[in-house]
Amino acid sequence: MRPEYDLTKLTGRVRGKCVGSYPYGTNRIRLELHVQAAFPGSEAVNEALRLLIKVAHQHTRKSSLTRSKLTR
Repeated sequence: MRPEYDLTKLTGRVRGKCVGSYPYGTNRIRLELHVQAAFPGSEAVNEALRLLIKVAHQHTRKSSLTRSKLTR
């Protein structure tokens, strides 16, 4: 630790006091309000992200195929 840290100010703190608040494997993220308004719940967000992953994967495959044809 750096010498400039004042460890006396750290008294009374409890490490990991909120660790039990969320089940194992839970990822908490914050959406901006305008993004949050577009989705009724977490399943809608997951569905949109799955679709985005699928489209990105297809786009990546198509671009790599196009590039390989151009280099031949």
